[in-house]
Order: sequence, then C-alpha cells, then structure tokens
Amino acid sequence: MTFPEMLVKLIIPVVFGLLLLWTLIGSKRRAHVFSKSWQDWALDIANLSVQGTLVPWLQTGLLFLLYQQCFPQSARHCLPLGLVGGFFLNFIFVDYVYYWNHRLLHSQRLWPTHKVHHTVTDMDVFATSRNTLWTSFLICYLWLNSIFLFLLDRPEGYLLGAAVSASLDLWKHSTLHPWPWLERCLSPLLILPRDHAWHHGRDELYGNYGANLKIWDQIHGTWHHSEEAPSALGVEEPLSLARKLLWPFP
Repeated sequence: MTFPEMLVKLIIPVVFGLLLLWTLIGSKRRAHVFSKSWQDWALDIANLSVQGTLVPWLQTGLLFLLYQQCFPQSARHCLPLGLVGGFFLNFIFVDYVYYWNHRLLHSQRLWPTHKVHHTVTDMDVFATSRNTLWTSFLICYLWLNSIFLFLLDRPEGYLLGAAVSASLDLWKHSTLHPWPWLERCLSPLLILPRDHAWHHGRDELYGNYGANLKIWDQIHGTWHHSEEAPSALGVEEPLSLARKLLWPFP
C-alpha cells in the first residue's frame, strides 16, 4: 500500500471526526460530552483505539501480506475496475454485504456480540466504535477490504470509498444535521443521523441496518422513517466494564 493510499484511508475519517467533535463540543449538547461516566469514556476510548483503529489496520495489513505469499503475483491487481469502479464496489456492493452482516449481528445467536454498541444513550462520534474489542472480526469490512485491495487494479478508488463510508459512519453517530436544503438532497439516498438514531431506540430496536444507502432497508422491508427523534436511546446492559470489553455473553 503506497503512502498516498494510506493518506486517503486515514486522513478523511480523522478530519471528518475532528470536525464533528468540534461541532459537538461547541453545540448546546456539549454538557453530555463532559458528563459521561468514566466507564463510558474508558469503553469508548478503548474501542476507538483498538477495535476502531488498531485491529482494522493490523488485520487488513496482515491479510494483504498473506495473500501476497499464498497467491501468484499475477493475481494481484487482476480486477480491472479502475478508480470509479473501485469506489462504487466499496460504496455500493460492500455496503449491501454489510447490510446483511448487520442484520445477522441482530440475530438471537450473535446479538450478545453486538449489544454493547447499543448501550449508547446519547449519539456522539466517540461511541461510533463502541463494541466488544474483538467484534471487528465479525464485521465484513475487514475481510473484504484486504482481498479487494489485493485484487483491484486501482485500489485507490476502493480506499476512497472506504474512507467516505467511515466518515459517514462518524456522521450518522453524531447529532450534526446538514442545512435543510442539503438534507433534502441527501435524504432520498443516504442514511442520516436521525435515521440511524431510530436504530438505537430504547423502547424498540428498529431496522435501518444499512451503513451508507437506505435502499437496502427499503427493498427488504426494514426501513423506518420518522421526522421525529426517538424519545430515548440505548439498551440497558448491566455488565461490568471488563465484560463489555472482552466477554459480553450472559
């Protein structure tokens, strides 16, 4: 992976996250940021560092090196999609795979591995990666990213799609709403923060499983739309900090 590719992968989500953080702290809801318990801070910071940053880089990098050793050199860059094709491969195809991946995480068998993420009671960018530390291994992004980076002829486009998806993930876990005219333009296509908030509802976990595009939920009957925000967020989960980080099973 070249240095420019690494910049595309890293800088866009970081800059976007800092902008959202600045907006959050400067908003009327800044009291929420400074009133979080130390356990919530520890959970969010540990996950942003390990599950949200360290594990994706290590897993993607190690798998990429493994493919280099196991597959012939002719297999590398053998998928000729170009920059634009690589971008849409990530932004559309991987997004659809993630939709089903996310639905599976809400199944009875896998729910314990995902429920820690739903303990968020106030949406903020700090909680974007809140989860059990090893949950990344159950999410399709890391496995698909490494194989497509190996196969694509121009992986920069795919990386840009991944960076945009990561930035949108930060946004939809925030309270930042676009200007009304921009929201009207984006709403038919993208899942907005208000839409994802309903996925985190306390009284009932609604659908809205997609990451980028709302069409997958609309096609499969899991879309929930409301002009209002849910009255409360977050499921109650009386686990210790250690169990939330390492072993959330009953």
